[in-house]
Amino acid sequence: MNLGMSTKMTMPAQKRVIGCLMVLTVSSLCGFAAADQWSQFRGNRMDGIAGTEHPQRWSQTDNVRWSIDVPGEGWSCPVVWEDRVFLTAAVPLTESDSTGPEEYSGGGGSRRDDLTRVNYRWQVMCLDANTGDLIWRQTAREGRPRMERHSSNTYATETPVTDGNHVYAYFGMTGLYCFDMAGNKVWEKDLGSYEMRAGWGTSSSPVLFDGKLFVQVDNEQQSFLVAIDAKTGEELWRVLREESSQYSSPIIWSNSGRDELIVGGMFYRSYDPQTGTLLWQLDMDKGRSSATPLAVGDRLYVGTEYRNRGGADDGGGFLFAIKPGGSGDITPPAGQSQTEHIAWKIERSGIQMASPAYCNGKLYLLERRSGVVHCVDAETGSTVYRSRLPRARAFWSSPWTSGDRVYCVDTSGTTYVLAPDDELNVIATNEIDELTWSTPAVADGAVYFRTASKLYCIDAK
Repeated sequence: MNLGMSTKMTMPAQKRVIGCLMVLTVSSLCGFAAADQWSQFRGNRMDGIAGTEHPQRWSQTDNVRWSIDVPGEGWSCPVVWEDRVFLTAAVPLTESDSTGPEEYSGGGGSRRDDLTRVNYRWQVMCLDANTGDLIWRQTAREGRPRMERHSSNTYATETPVTDGNHVYAYFGMTGLYCFDMAGNKVWEKDLGSYEMRAGWGTSSSPVLFDGKLFVQVDNEQQSFLVAIDAKTGEELWRVLREESSQYSSPIIWSNSGRDELIVGGMFYRSYDPQTGTLLWQLDMDKGRSSATPLAVGDRLYVGTEYRNRGGADDGGGFLFAIKPGGSGDITPPAGQSQTEHIAWKIERSGIQMASPAYCNGKLYLLERRSGVVHCVDAETGSTVYRSRLPRARAFWSSPWTSGDRVYCVDTSGTTYVLAPDDELNVIATNEIDELTWSTPAVADGAVYFRTASKLYCIDAK
């Protein structure tokens, strides 16, 4: 392979160029492999970057290949493998048992203790991606919930994951379940039931990597991170965590140096996915970890939501860009925003519930209630713009990118399509007009869009 490097280039420079080319090559190959599948929360690489482009415009009828009613409740996201779509739901045994999730803008809400007396079926569904027809539906567990939840949460908020041979459904404190592609239950795992903050429930989705399922079980009693053998359901390792309830999902950061398991909290931590050994940690100065981190090549972006409610987690709001190779405590000294392993740090970044998105060298962060978009230069951390999306409701769903477009879904089911310009440029507004917290899946040119009651397949074909 001719790299076209001058013979005068120094050896360190040659190594940097080769390393960058390797990362770009791997990223290109990953993008190609992801074209027909969206295997876990925010896609195969958990970065919200679609491998194929899809329609920019849609409604409840326009560019809709099919739509189906989805029984029960669930904010879990659909996942796609080739011609199959997988979805989870918690279905009350009678319609009068539960009203399902309620719209919530962040101003209080209620704790649903009464639902612990309702019988549910926790179900996994397999659909034909081309037609929406049900291929199979299996019940993972039937009974009463082990814990209460917030009125706006569900008992099926965690997104399943598939490797094309099995589908793995995690229902928080209800358990972890493995089914084969024909719908047969292969194994199940009870990870225990622990009290969550204020009875809000759970939301952290598992991540699958190298034959292992990684599950973050942060709670008010005994927080831990666990690795499960995907074939057998056997526990491979477990590490205790000094965190209370957190709601973000772990990701794998495959950088030019190594694979790292990144887990959020008031301290962000990196673990060796093979052993659970702690590699580094970063003090976030408190705040709430709800947004899932984002890795793009050799940059990792992590942040916590700013809190000012008089609680033990008051603080946070910072966003960090992290470089590979860190070890031990990589927290910058007071007054510094750059170190050997910290590319930059910004305050009041705007990161809240929705996870950040990356497009054309820019990061996009959505405030929860105000409808404000923060656009940040991914290389420098400088603010490109901070603008409010006209008439936008609250943002809980995470944005995604397809080609040179950014897609942001508010709770009313309206999708704002942004061009990656140096000022806010909304090029389309697509309305579904249904309560929406779930993040869509994108595969083979189609968007699988879940609302409180339906699943839409949006596809110009």
